[in-house]
Amino acid sequence: MRTARFTLDPAFTVGEVNPRLFGSFVEHLGRCVYTGVFEPGHPTADDAGLRQDVLELVRELGVTAIRYPGGNFVSGYKWEDSVGPVEDRPRRLDLAWRSTETNRFGLSEYIAFLKKIGPQAEPMMAVNLGTRGVAEALELQEYANHPSGTALSDLRAEHGDKDPFGIRLWCLGNEMDGPWQTGHKTAEEYGRIAAETARAMRQIDPGLELVACGSSGQSMETFAEWEATVLKETYDLVDHISLHAYYEPLDGDVDSFLASAVDMESFIENVVATCDHVGARLKSKKKINLSFDEWNVWYMAKTQAEVSALDWPEAPRLLEDNYSVMDAVVFGSLLIALLRHADRVTVACLAQLVNVIAPIMTEPGGPAWRQTTFFPFAQASRYGRGEVLDVRVDSPTYETRKYGEADLLHATAVRAEDGSVTVFAVNRSRTEALPLDVALNGLDLAEVVEHSALADADPDARNTLAEPERVAPHPVDGTALTDGRLTASLEPLSWNVIRLR
Repeated sequence: MRTARFTLDPAFTVGEVNPRLFGSFVEHLGRCVYTGVFEPGHPTADDAGLRQDVLELVRELGVTAIRYPGGNFVSGYKWEDSVGPVEDRPRRLDLAWRSTETNRFGLSEYIAFLKKIGPQAEPMMAVNLGTRGVAEALELQEYANHPSGTALSDLRAEHGDKDPFGIRLWCLGNEMDGPWQTGHKTAEEYGRIAAETARAMRQIDPGLELVACGSSGQSMETFAEWEATVLKETYDLVDHISLHAYYEPLDGDVDSFLASAVDMESFIENVVATCDHVGARLKSKKKINLSFDEWNVWYMAKTQAEVSALDWPEAPRLLEDNYSVMDAVVFGSLLIALLRHADRVTVACLAQLVNVIAPIMTEPGGPAWRQTTFFPFAQASRYGRGEVLDVRVDSPTYETRKYGEADLLHATAVRAEDGSVTVFAVNRSRTEALPLDVALNGLDLAEVVEHSALADADPDARNTLAEPERVAPHPVDGTALTDGRLTASLEPLSWNVIRLR
């Protein structure tokens, strides 16, 4: 196969990686919370009911901002139900997922969970703009963030949380363009309530960071027009606009699935163009950044039938996709897409964290284990901190049904503060190794520290309860750095991490 090539030069960069790019998402959906992060009585549970085996894996994963409590769930959420003595909290029907919510895990428990992960875990709170509005958002903000001396801040202290939660990052609703959303609105309706909510929340605290709802996907009929209308109302009041995207192989079209990041990059670039167009029309020098606060591989085609069959159970097994090596390679490519746009994508949340389309799986009363997708995320979070270098590949291509001609190589590189460089690369070819040649200009690099690959002779290999360690990254031999050139061979259908110093 023809060699794939690119050049790395510190004079040509994309931008600094915001740590929030490695965020995740905890929604009251299926077993993400109950028997996921929270299972009183589990052998590893601490005195707060949090599974310590899960906490260890979450720390290893390296997640930062964690979005909560939804998702579709938030559009029926009454925050008051989730605070105070657990025995007094009401049980509610969750219309989004046809489940019963017990509220045993609520706002205080969420904040305690983040604290136990570590200081890198930042709250990202969503407010309900589906069935509720400005007043309820302000009440939640006062309860969560005001120090003391008001009814709601004193109520928080009465509930056992004297110190404010200090939530800086807030989502103004969720997927409000979607007809499936409880309280679905037109762009004009949503833009108005988002602006009113943002303006009022900033009266309490001008320093908040706010995320307006963008389109639920690039395929929405109202895509781009929705963003333009919403931003016309909110441009000077918000900091980010959201993007959501999920990918799966449809009708056996594996070639297009492997090129899913082509769509993700197009989505990002089109939203950036729309934001900047609105900014130009408003004659504003402000830049709206992107919050890609839901993304993943998700086998959505089966979800509707799963949900429709439910009769209001507690914490049912929903969306528990078991990921293959192929899924992990696509997942890694999506991470590369986010890094390649780090100048504008300043928040990103992997949906979700545990059990529900997640990198971590658990069994009630039993073990927790890493899915195949755990490894690309953990490696990117660990080694993808610093400045993204501009990578323009010259690669062999292949034809896809959905995206036309696509590169077999998808790659990016990040230069750390100490001058070391990590190359992240995916070979989309299912059958052939891909030779790689990288010219290193102006980089003081002397050796290959490591080349690891996630690949397998069986692209359908998975980690399961029975075989939790079937798949893991393995070392690759033969990668060399000589006379300012990096040479390597990327295995077929592989996610690669090449560390240089």
